[in-house]
Amino acid sequence: MAVKRGLKAAWHKLSRNEAAPGLVLMACAAIALILANSPLAQTWHGLFNDPLGWTPVPKLYSAHLWINDGLMAVFFFVVGLEIKREILDGELSNARRRRLPVIAAMAGMAVPALIYLAITNGDPALHAGWAIPSATDIAFAIGVLALAGKGLPPSLRLFLLTVAIVDDLGAVMVIAFFYTTGLKLAWLGISAVILVALVIVNRMGVRALAPYILGAIALWYAVLHSGIHATIAGVLAALTVPLALNRQHDSPLLRLEHALVAPNGFLIVPLFGLANAGVHLGLPEGGSLALPLGIGLGLLLGKQVGILGSIVLAERFGIAHRPDGATMRQLWGISLLCGIGFTMSLFIAGLAFPTSPILIEEAKLGILGGSLIAAIAGMILLKGSQAKQN
Repeated sequence: MAVKRGLKAAWHKLSRNEAAPGLVLMACAAIALILANSPLAQTWHGLFNDPLGWTPVPKLYSAHLWINDGLMAVFFFVVGLEIKREILDGELSNARRRRLPVIAAMAGMAVPALIYLAITNGDPALHAGWAIPSATDIAFAIGVLALAGKGLPPSLRLFLLTVAIVDDLGAVMVIAFFYTTGLKLAWLGISAVILVALVIVNRMGVRALAPYILGAIALWYAVLHSGIHATIAGVLAALTVPLALNRQHDSPLLRLEHALVAPNGFLIVPLFGLANAGVHLGLPEGGSLALPLGIGLGLLLGKQVGILGSIVLAERFGIAHRPDGATMRQLWGISLLCGIGFTMSLFIAGLAFPTSPILIEEAKLGILGGSLIAAIAGMILLKGSQAKQN
C-alpha cells in the first residue's frame, strides 16, 4: 500500500513538472537515433513498419500508421482543446494581448518557408516540403525553457506558449488545405454529418463526456477514409467540446484536457518520437544537401528572423509591446526555441513526401539538426541573460 502511494505521489509530481514531457521526448528521440544507427537498425525499422498480424482498421496496417494516423489524432485533439480554451478564455481572447504573439507566429511561419523555398528552388520535387520548417514543438520548447532556469520573467513562458499555440493552429490549417489529396465525397459527407451532430449536442447543452468522445472516434474513422488527414478530425472534434464553466468552475473541455495532457505528453508524443526520429546519420545514397539545409536553416534562421524581427518592428511602430520585463536578448532566445520543430515538423515531412523514403530521411536530418542547434543556442542565450542580470 505504501509503495502504491509512493508511486502515485511520484507520478503526480512528475506529471506536474512542465519540463518532464520535453525531457521524455528528448530521451525517446535519442533512443531512436541510437538504434537507427546500430546493428539493430533493420529490426527497429521493422518493429514499426512491418505489417501487423491483425488490425481492426485495415487502412492502419502497421504500428507506424497507428501512431501517426491514430494516436496523433489524440495529440491534435488536445491541441484543439488548447486552442479553443485560449481563444475563448485565454491569451488569445484579448485583442491587445494576442496581437504580438499572433504577428510573431505568422512571421515565424512565413520566413522559414521562404528560406526553405529559396534554398530548394532548383528542385521542384522538394517544393512540397515548404511547411516543414514552419512548425514549433511546444513540449520540446517548454522543456528547454524550463531547463534554462527559473530566473526568467514569467511573461516569456506565456509568450512562447501563445506563439506555439497560434503556430499549431497555422499548422493544422496548412495540413488541411495543402496536404489533402484524393477526396472521397461519401466519407466526406459522413464526416460532415457527424461534425454537425456534435455541434448540435453542444448547442443542446449536453455536458456529459461520452457523446463527445464517441463522436470524436466516429469522426476520426470517417475522416481517415475521406482523403483528409485523420488528425484534422481531432481538432474539429475538440472545437465542439463545451468550455462553459459550471458553478464549480469546471467544464467538459477542462476535464478532457486535464485527463489527456499527461497521456499525450508521456505516451503519445514519445511514441511518435520513437517511431519517427530514427534516421541514419549521413545523407542517404543518391540524396542531396538542399532538403536538409533548407529545413535546418529555415528552423534555425527563419524562426529567429521572423519572430524577433516582427517583435522589433511591432514595437517600433507602436503596434504591440514586448512581454513585461523581457529583454531583447531573452526574446532572441525565445525565438530560437521556436526553431525547435521536432514533432510537428516530422509529422508534416511524412505528409509532404509520402512516397519517398529517401526524402523523408533527408528531411529528418534537417529537422533534427536545425532543432538541436536552435535548442542549444536558445538555452545558452537565456542562461546568459540571467547571469548578466545577476
